[in-house]
Amino acid sequence: MEKNHETKKLSVDSTISLKGIVKAIFDNTVHIQIGGKIVALPISKITTIK
Repeated sequence: MEKNHETKKLSVDSTISLKGIVKAIFDNTVHIQIGGKIVALPISKITTIK
């Protein structure tokens, strides 16, 4: 039985999209819940795409 393996490459400075719930905003940091984890991100790193 032959299996086809697709190789997916990741590169540095790639763009990703995650959906989460904003839990708190402090100064210039947004705390977002993604799954069971809360991640703190600087507001300057967050962009929205409409």
